[in-house]
Amino acid sequence: MTTTATDRLALVTGATGYIGSQLVPRLLKEGWRVRVLTRHASGLHGHEWADRVDVVEGDASTSADLDAAMSGVDVAFYLIHSMDGAADFRRRDREMAATFADAADRASVGRIVYLSGLHPADEELSPHLASRVEVGEVFLGARTPAAVLQAAVILGDGSASFDMLRYLTHRLPAMVAPRWLNNRIQPIAIQDVLHYLAGAATLPPEVNRTFDIGGPDVLTYRDMMQRFASITGLRRRIVVTVPVLTPQLAGHWVGLVTPVSSGLGKPLVQSLVHEVVCQENDLAALVGPPEPPTGFDDAVRDAMRHAAPDHAWRNLARTGAATAACAVVGSIASDPTSRWYRSLDLPPWQPPPLAFPIVWTALYADIAASSAATLTAFERERRTDEARSYGKAFGLNLVLNAGWSALFFRAHRPAVAAVGAGALAASSADLVRRAGRVSKPARTGLALYAGWCAFATALSAEITRRNR
Repeated sequence: MTTTATDRLALVTGATGYIGSQLVPRLLKEGWRVRVLTRHASGLHGHEWADRVDVVEGDASTSADLDAAMSGVDVAFYLIHSMDGAADFRRRDREMAATFADAADRASVGRIVYLSGLHPADEELSPHLASRVEVGEVFLGARTPAAVLQAAVILGDGSASFDMLRYLTHRLPAMVAPRWLNNRIQPIAIQDVLHYLAGAATLPPEVNRTFDIGGPDVLTYRDMMQRFASITGLRRRIVVTVPVLTPQLAGHWVGLVTPVSSGLGKPLVQSLVHEVVCQENDLAALVGPPEPPTGFDDAVRDAMRHAAPDHAWRNLARTGAATAACAVVGSIASDPTSRWYRSLDLPPWQPPPLAFPIVWTALYADIAASSAATLTAFERERRTDEARSYGKAFGLNLVLNAGWSALFFRAHRPAVAAVGAGALAASSADLVRRAGRVSKPARTGLALYAGWCAFATALSAEITRRNR
């Protein structure tokens, strides 16, 4: 009996991720039936292909869920990783891969296809890259034949490695960077990755090996930044390399400057320590090359064609100006040297006067930076209504902030000021809630501000009680 295109069933794990969400429609277009394994089926909402796939709700680390997902499957795509910053990621990755491979063996799956990382053969690898290699070895050691595709930087809007390149280049016209930015890299466009992933699913059963995949250009990271700047109309970037910036420090720096979290940025940075250039191009010979292969410049243009604009500097200028205005108004309204204030009975746990300007200066900088990051994150995800709503909530918060000083120091109304402080604390907590939807670092920063506002509310209430 001959298997037709519509008889072929592909299982895609990680279908809500960057690669998986684009691989699913590619497979459907090529005539595959597609099944996805996901922890939460609701996460598929918004994908135009959601009603065209078979959905199995379950966990890829659970044998029973995998057995249900792999029934009748011809090829299983493994697009999962544990790049979450936790210390035991290598053990978790290895165990999950072994569970997946065992389930594929039990179900007599025709092939496993895994997207791994390109790496040199004769160097000690970074922990995350070494883990990728270990996962590939697990699959190659299974009874089910495997194709382990190894790629370096993937160029496409939404790819973490591309986002790191984009935002570093856009936001930093000059930078001090690690010297391994001069290492050679062979990036590959997302459309070419999808071509090779789909092609690997059709390999004959005797093929069980790794394949290097890359685009036609070999560049240093410095070259990629300069070419990105040129393509997108930016001025040439000034990059000074130094030998003292470790991957750990650089990973945290990436998390600060770009939307890529430090937990994800650290392994991406660590992979740049190695030169990652293809040593063979065998998969193109077996499944055919992309027609034509996508060069770096065209891949960047394609990625930026639909990318949301980056307004990070504009947002920081706006939130910074608004926060500075609030600080000036509050400072003018405050008068801790007045006779009225000195006559108040203050609680013994009130901080010394010197603490307030120091704390508030730091908090104002925190408010501006965290709010700018929140607005930028909403805009990046095209959640314009939420960005607009956050902007209004942020403005109200600053009004309440400056208003407390006027109510307390100018109007001499401690009770009303205590109510205002409570409103400010509630407004600050609301900013934390909103920021948490898109940015954990911004949520953490704003939580410090909200905590201080809660303390100020308690202090205002106690001053009111003691001076009735």
